[in-house]
Amino acid sequence: MTQIIFHHVTKKFGDLTALNDVSFEIRKGEFVFVIGKSGAGKSTMLHLLTKQEEVTSGQIVVDGCNIESIKKGKIPGYRRRLGIVSLEAGLLKDRSIYDNIMFAMRATGKADRQAGKVILRLLGLVGLANRYQAFPGELSGGEQARVLVARALSVRPDILVADEPTANLDPDAAWDLMQLFAEINYQGMTILMASHARDLVTIMRKRCLTLVAGTLVADEKNAIYNPKAIDIFEERRVLGKK
Repeated sequence: MTQIIFHHVTKKFGDLTALNDVSFEIRKGEFVFVIGKSGAGKSTMLHLLTKQEEVTSGQIVVDGCNIESIKKGKIPGYRRRLGIVSLEAGLLKDRSIYDNIMFAMRATGKADRQAGKVILRLLGLVGLANRYQAFPGELSGGEQARVLVARALSVRPDILVADEPTANLDPDAAWDLMQLFAEINYQGMTILMASHARDLVTIMRKRCLTLVAGTLVADEKNAIYNPKAIDIFEERRVLGKK
């Protein structure tokens, strides 16, 4: 079943073209990396999917719904179907990790009578059940990243969207986090992840969408990190076509 469709999607910021005529489809349950160097358009692609930005032209379809037709007042409801893991939306430092997740559940209307049990189960999933009373400042970077995953899962999403989740983590913590994502995907969750972690992407051998200067230059399954993502000559070739 096709869950996400980008159909000739272009996004411009003034004279800057962040994405140029990008098309692809993602089936339910896939784990897909979006790779490319800084400025290639990875985060823009995720922001369009999560309705943080609007397309300039083209269509994005999620579960059969053209999300460009979603009215402004319905956008929060749409976002509740997505679990968003972003370092930009960090943890609240003045409350425990349990309360951080509870806050997210209340904000999205998911905090029912079973919320406490759900939080402890999710913290168990990410290996932090015994730290539920800890504050973010008492956790390592890798532990904080795992809390962000638990928080994203607390809204019971259909799709997990992760923007550079292993950034700033040491290799061991990054690998542990990637293994966690693999386990979540194994349980049936669709994952779309922007990453420039070359070694991890190569080891994972998932489907890779390679962006160069806003253009999709490769769509490969069971892939290693495509060298086109960091090839200056490929970037010049793409820019020369625009």
